[in-house]
Parts: sequence; C-alpha cells; structure tokens
Amino acid sequence: MMRTPTLPVTAPGSGSKIVFARLTLMMLLEFVVFGSWFATLGLVLATYGLPTIIGTAYSLAAVAAIASPMFLGAIGDRFLAAQKSLGLAHLAGGVVMLFLPTVVESGNGGLALALIFVYCLFFQPTLGLANAIGFRHLGANQRWFPYIRVFGTFGWVIAGFGVGALGLSASVGMFYVTAIVSFLFGLYSFTLPATAPAAKGVRFSIGDVIGSKAFAMFRHRNFTVLIICALLTSISLGVYNTYASPFLGALGIGNVAGVLAIGQAAEVLFIVTIPFVLKHIGMKWALLIGIVTWGVRFGVFIAAAGDHWLAIVAVALQGICNDFFLVLAAMYIGEIAPAELANQAQTMLIAVVSGFGQLIGALVSGEIYDSVVASDPSAGPAVWTPMWIVPIVSAVITAIIWASFFRHGRKDKPVPFVSAATAG
Repeated sequence: MMRTPTLPVTAPGSGSKIVFARLTLMMLLEFVVFGSWFATLGLVLATYGLPTIIGTAYSLAAVAAIASPMFLGAIGDRFLAAQKSLGLAHLAGGVVMLFLPTVVESGNGGLALALIFVYCLFFQPTLGLANAIGFRHLGANQRWFPYIRVFGTFGWVIAGFGVGALGLSASVGMFYVTAIVSFLFGLYSFTLPATAPAAKGVRFSIGDVIGSKAFAMFRHRNFTVLIICALLTSISLGVYNTYASPFLGALGIGNVAGVLAIGQAAEVLFIVTIPFVLKHIGMKWALLIGIVTWGVRFGVFIAAAGDHWLAIVAVALQGICNDFFLVLAAMYIGEIAPAELANQAQTMLIAVVSGFGQLIGALVSGEIYDSVVASDPSAGPAVWTPMWIVPIVSAVITAIIWASFFRHGRKDKPVPFVSAATAG
C-alpha cells in the first residue's frame, strides 16, 4: 500500500534546502509555461476565426508528445546536460511563440498549425527533463519529489489565474505571456545544478527510446488491462483539453483561464485523500472512481447548457478525474514494474495518455465540432451535446472492462512483474 510521502526525520542541511528551493522554482516555472497557453488555445483559435483547426492543433500536440522524446529527448540524453537541454528548448519555444500572435490574427490556419507543432516538439521533452533533473539531484531524498511536483500544479494555477486576470483568455496576447515566461525560465535553467547526460556514451537504440522492453509487461494481466483503460480514459482527456475552453466561452463565461485553473487547484486538494481512499477501498475501486468520474464530468457539461454554473462543477471534478486515475495508474505501475523496466513502463503510460489517447480524443471531437458546432455557431450551448456523448460512452466501456478484468482485492498487495532477466 502506498503511503503519504514524508520528509526525512533528520532536517536537511542548508545545501539541500537550497537545491530543494531551486528545483521547486524549476517545476513551478515549467508549468507556468505550460498552463499559460495550453488550456485556452482552443478558445483563442475560435475567437480569431480558426475554430475548425482546434482539433488538429491539439492532435499535433499529442503527436509531438509521441515523437519528440524519440528524437530530441534521445539526443539530449546523450549529448547535452539536462539543464542545458531544458534551457535551449524553452528559449527556442519562446521564439516560436513570438510569431504565433501575428499568424493567428492573419487567419493563416496552416502556418499556425505548423508553428504550434514546432513549439510542441521543443516543449514536450521538457516535462521529462524537469522530472529527471529533480530526481537526479534529490539523490537519497527521493521522498521529497511529490513536494516538488505539487508546485507544478501551483504553476498551472498561477498561469490560469494570471492569464485570466489580464483578460487574455481569448486573446493572442496569451502567446506573448508564454514567450516571456519561456525566456525567463530558459535562462534560469542554465543556473540549475549541472546534470550530465543520462545516457552519455550509450549506443542509440530506437527500441530503448520508445520503451520497447516494457512490452514484456503485457504478460502481466493487470498491466494490460490498465494500459487499455488508460488509452480509453485519455480519449476523454483529449476531448476535455481540446474543447473545454471554447465551451466555457460559448456559455458566456469571461475569465475562462481562471475557471479552468480551478481544476488544477482541485487536484492539489484531492491528491492528499489518495492514501485514505486506498486504505479503505483499495486500488481497483479507487481507480474505478476515477474512470466513472470522467463520464459524470461530461454529463455535468451537458446539464451546464441549461445552468452555466454547473460547468464550474465539471471543471472542479478534475481533481478526482486526474488524481484517481492518472496518478493512481502511475503509482500502480511503480509498484509492479521491476527496476530494469520501471522507466520504460512509465514512459509507455505517458505515451498512451498524452500521445495516443489524446490524439484520438482530439481527432474524434474535432470531427464532431466541425460538423455540428462550427456549422451552426448561433445554435447555443446545447448543440455541443453530441461531442460530450463520446467521452461518456468511453467511460462506460472503460468501467465495464476495468471492473470485469482487473484482478486486485481491497487488501491485496500488487503482484510485481518478474522479467526474464530477473527470473534468469
């Protein structure tokens, strides 16, 4: 059973405290950059007459999440110190962001999509780089990492409230905010503790980069069920990320970025309940709560067409949706994956969730949006209902698969996967 992470009883020295503070600021800035543009990109595109490319834009972001670790991430692991890779990626991303306002205002959808894709190729590897730098310099104090990572959520909240307070939720001025923070963070990254390339001197292998060794874990029944359900659940995540902000805008909600930040704030609140829930109902049923809540969330979105305040309730359900599925899924893999496959198994989960699942969700919802919503923009919020049916159906199917095939009693301990190397 996973326990709530606790700091070491012995107080860290002043040097450790300084490293902890520097890593905390790193994680905060990483997600200020992410949250300043990703949440309301769809609303901005719709505002400037480009609603039909929203689905494609988020699909390209998902493709970049799959492709960029394969190339830029692998190169950085072998030839550049992690903090330098982090800095260069954010500086390059900041430059790309400077061009987006003019392109979007001009209505050039093709060029806007190209710039968004290029930006995501630079940005996506930085999520893993920030984690790698954090783990490397915590050393024996790995238990501190959750305290560092939670500042990433705070960073997203700060970005959302900040963009909203500036009145930029639906403005191309949002891209300038992202560019400025990217430049600041890029420069700060070069001051982070030196982190030598993790795979320096290791022969380049496409198989290792894409996590092919973790394919052996599909012999573990529960892992297979988990990955299938993660794929289906992340389709709902793709729909939400792509069209939540335009929907809130269609409801007449002004500070969309600030409202969406409520979801990240809820994540902070619900994550502290995980140990209690695991203790009392176990891993299987806790994960089922997360799966079902995704369906409930979009049911609330349908009801929000008649009562706009319900949309805020749907946003706040982010805490349960993410913490009780995505976080618990990563925890479960951490318990069953052997050390030699742990990183690749987690990489597979990220690729399935942030890549393939969100790609499917963005593409499917994009088709529905273009044919139903964009074709009749004056029809009102109720016209969005067919789009919300997709994640509801996905949640129902996922819940049935999960409840039927995942074998794990409330008091059972996870059964670790034994790899061939370990068995031999």
